[in-house]
Amino acid sequence: MQLQMPLFPDYVFVQIALCGRLEVLEVPQLAMLVGFGGKPTPLPEAEIAALKAGFEGGLRAEPHPYLQAGRRVRVIAGPLAGFEGILLRKKNELRFVISLDLIQRSVAVDCDAADVAPIEPTAKHRENSWRE
Repeated sequence: MQLQMPLFPDYVFVQIALCGRLEVLEVPQLAMLVGFGGKPTPLPEAEIAALKAGFEGGLRAEPHPYLQAGRRVRVIAGPLAGFEGILLRKKNELRFVISLDLIQRSVAVDCDAADVAPIEPTAKHRENSWRE
């Protein structure tokens, strides 16, 4: 048995003309259209096309928390599981920076997005965020 989950929970994707947005907003349980400044904003066609091509080619994917460079993350898999640090992007690769406070040194290691999860900043991290 294979369990299937929506890749983007709570989102329904539609391709409509802007004049048809009122008809879409009448759908029960629909809260709003995604956008900026009160205007609906389409997803880039290239992103949608790349996802479609990947799935048609057998790409396996699952939902994952959104990760942004500069965000504090925790390693959840692999030999560094449990470490916390800062996520960086170098070219098209993700790197995880571990800081050893006692010796005031850091090391950056390559990581896979599936092996890290965002963490909520603690009061200590918010106070010291200007140092990071």
